[in-house]
Amino acid sequence: MSPKPWHRLNSRTEGSYGIFSLRRDRSRSPRTGKEHDFIVLESPSWVNVIPLTAEGSVVMIRQWRHGIAQDTLEIPGGIIEQGDTPLQTARRELREETGYEAADMISLGFVYPNPAFLNNRCYTYLARNVVRNGSQHLDDKEDIEIVMHNISDIPDLVRDGIITHSLIVAAFYRYFMEYMSHAPE
Repeated sequence: MSPKPWHRLNSRTEGSYGIFSLRRDRSRSPRTGKEHDFIVLESPSWVNVIPLTAEGSVVMIRQWRHGIAQDTLEIPGGIIEQGDTPLQTARRELREETGYEAADMISLGFVYPNPAFLNNRCYTYLARNVVRNGSQHLDDKEDIEIVMHNISDIPDLVRDGIITHSLIVAAFYRYFMEYMSHAPE
């Protein structure tokens, strides 16, 4: 039996902080009838792109992450800007962060980054047969190194703790679920 929906009694935005707005909801439990406050971070949705060359290399990026004060190995991605679709954002972020482009982009679906307190989605696209068609066009806040890894090495990179970003792990999981015949044995 699924849990019943909670009834939201009121909601107010308490502040806006760049890419997030902090919202406080007052909701009633359908089971106990008690009221509780919940914090929700409202955010635009995000996109990640798995850029795969014809030779089977993944165009990955290494960048500094202030939340953990260290660099992480990731795939290109970013925030979906108002008026853009996830696909448009995937193409833009791939081009800006790596200089690569792909004629063939396939949706691998979406995940909720953390539905306990975030309201957004993270979409994943597979960009097949990517080719370098220019240079990076980074924002002032981005310092990104391009790193190539064979797609068959990805499970080891996750297992060995080299890829640790949860949304990147989820993106590759989606890829391997869909394209298991290309997965390493």
